[in-house]
Amino acid sequence: MDTQKVDFFIMTNGKYFENFQLIQIREQLLKADENKWAILQALQFKDPTLSLIISLLGGCLGIDRFFIGDIGLGVAKLLTCGGLGIWTIIDWFLIMQAAKEKNIELLQKILFNQ
Repeated sequence: MDTQKVDFFIMTNGKYFENFQLIQIREQLLKADENKWAILQALQFKDPTLSLIISLLGGCLGIDRFFIGDIGLGVAKLLTCGGLGIWTIIDWFLIMQAAKEKNIELLQKILFNQ
């Protein structure tokens, strides 16, 4: 893939990934086919900051887990009222990392499975 396209992707989507992953993502994108560019532009990554805000406001109902795509954990959190509040508080510290992990999984799926 073209270097300018890769750098543009990193600049616009860098906040959705861990900093240490950006170099590896750049290398993988440079090796990727040119036809994946359109697919990459259409991807909707989960915003870690928004997931934290959702967790603070509706974490006891599991809305934060539904937002990042963890449906099973969202249902479990909903049924237990956020693990009686304990799980909700723990997720305040972990949800941003979980959102970034989901984003890297989505990117890897696109780059290596198509």
